[in-house]
Amino acid sequence: MAELRSLVIVLGDQLDLDAAAFDGFDPAQDVVWMAEVAEESCHVWSAKPRTALFLAAMRHFAQALVEAGRPVHYTRLDAADNAGTLAAQLQADLQRLKPAALIMTAPGDWRVLKAIRAVAAANDLPLEVREDRHFLVSVRDFAAHAAGRKSLRMEYFYREQRKRHGILMRGEGAAAEPLGGQWNFDSENRAAFAAAGPGFLPPRTVFAPDALTREVIALVNERFATHPGRLDSFAWPVTREQALQALQAFIDERLPLFGHYQDAMWPGEPWLYHAHISAALNLKLLNPREVLAAAERAYHEGRAPLASVEGFVRQILGWREYVRGIYWTRMPDYAEGNALDARHDLPAWYWTGETDMACLRDALQQTLAHGYAHHIQRLMVTGLYALLLGVVPQQVHAWYLAVYVDAVEWVELPNTLGMSQYADGGLMASKPYVASGKYIQRMSPYCERCPYDPAERTGARACPFTTLYWDFLLRHEALLGGNPRMALQVKNLARLDDAEKAAIRARAAAIRRNEVGQCRSG
Repeated sequence: MAELRSLVIVLGDQLDLDAAAFDGFDPAQDVVWMAEVAEESCHVWSAKPRTALFLAAMRHFAQALVEAGRPVHYTRLDAADNAGTLAAQLQADLQRLKPAALIMTAPGDWRVLKAIRAVAAANDLPLEVREDRHFLVSVRDFAAHAAGRKSLRMEYFYREQRKRHGILMRGEGAAAEPLGGQWNFDSENRAAFAAAGPGFLPPRTVFAPDALTREVIALVNERFATHPGRLDSFAWPVTREQALQALQAFIDERLPLFGHYQDAMWPGEPWLYHAHISAALNLKLLNPREVLAAAERAYHEGRAPLASVEGFVRQILGWREYVRGIYWTRMPDYAEGNALDARHDLPAWYWTGETDMACLRDALQQTLAHGYAHHIQRLMVTGLYALLLGVVPQQVHAWYLAVYVDAVEWVELPNTLGMSQYADGGLMASKPYVASGKYIQRMSPYCERCPYDPAERTGARACPFTTLYWDFLLRHEALLGGNPRMALQVKNLARLDDAEKAAIRARAAAIRRNEVGQCRSG
């Protein structure tokens, strides 16, 4: 074999033929390196749908690389000489391939970057980590945005990016204004379904597993048999072509009502009007620029209302870019945050869905079946319960990273520790997102089918969300009383006498002992 100039490292969430790592790639001198390793499914207890999606997408991308004329050194999970970890596999392959240098696009996980840098250093090899052009905002640009600010708020960041990229704007430069005369349409985008339900819903866009994906499914079911989740309904896009089809289906079929119902929930209906493209985006099968352009085009062509399009743009241009900036400017210390001193263990039934709380049971069971739940189910059902219960935020992070197909640490960790669990003390979100069971009652009919009453905070029928909400306010009264956005909620504690406060604390303690909320069947 001729002398190898560069080994181009491609990770499982970097499936982009136009990535910076390929700039200047010469098939005569360079080789792409990819590896499936058990470590990526075991450093957290990765659910089967997540593992299967990554492996299937990686194998299809390796095929695309070969078809594009780029030589690939690919190690499969079931290879006899698989070393089990990215670092060990890379070390073994460096001994065989003997490249002069290593090149990669910046990864999405601090742990992985640290490991690869260590291998490069141990072998005295230069490692070039290139900017990830997938994102619209570089880490450097985000750091400049954050510099000198006493607090970070996504809204200000989002407005800057709307102006900078000219998305949903009229006019230019300093005179530019948001279309519709306002920056967000939250007041129009928080509707619940009527009592009769959502009616006709566009079907989920599915992609029947081909031979390569079926091979992966069989491997995952065998190799990770004890891991949570199921693969009988696996139908996620695993190629760029499929991802583009999924994007177009969303724009045509669900975007018009996405905004209006983006916070709504309905039993047994996991897909609703959401996009289902976050996994394809996070694997880099889609580029956010083409996603934003498609949504904006739908508005200008009269195929989707401004409120829906703005709500969707906010998710892609706002939150997605914002959380990445926070991750890479605050790691590794950010991962250790626990501002509320939460010490409880995550309930074991988060891994099984075996609870008699209707909203949690539905969200957990669909998560385990599909590796998916929409953002309100994550923030205001599974995340809210963990926050109110007082679960160690790193345990909540490990669960979210494990169970969702779109979970890559740069996006999952800030959303979990910052937005959901307030573990960063307010760096990312201006207040803890806490509510009683009445919020879930307002946004869904779950409470009608649940043994608990969201209006009750004490007693046998009291909704655990409601009990824990009041207990949360009691436990953190001193901290939250000084937060302007929480002051009104904290003041409501004055309505409680000492006896009721004691009753709330007693029932909250029973919930934490798992005496409330476990499945009663059998």
